[in-house]
Amino acid sequence: MTYQSHSLNPIRSSLARIVGSPVIRTVSLLALCAAYIQGPLTKIFDFNGALAEMDHFGLHPAAFFAVAVIAFELTASALVVSGFFRWAGALALAGFTLLATVLALRFWEMAPGMDRMMATNAFFEHLGLAGAFIFVAAIDLTKGAGK
Repeated sequence: MTYQSHSLNPIRSSLARIVGSPVIRTVSLLALCAAYIQGPLTKIFDFNGALAEMDHFGLHPAAFFAVAVIAFELTASALVVSGFFRWAGALALAGFTLLATVLALRFWEMAPGMDRMMATNAFFEHLGLAGAFIFVAAIDLTKGAGK
């Protein structure tokens, strides 16, 4: 062990305690699920807007899909944040995110320009979000499985 790596151990231990604390973990999971909490709440308070969104994406009957999306996103987020079947909620949100991303952000069909660039960025940001949910599921499924 070199002097440099030895001198970083207290810093690493302190960071591990902070980042691994229950408060930081919960706040981080809430942040990860923020769009899946805010989205359904917006749909609940503007149900006509939710119906218009379902119509826009060709999801019929619109009312059924709006209610299903609201229930799904809130339930899966609750699983992730609470830790109860966290892996299942995280994998469900990863799959939902990938499906919704391919449905809503078809940048490859857009003409070059600002809208395409923004859709491309959003597409890849959503891929990262799905990856983060898969990572959360992997951690939850393997915790206690050895190091």
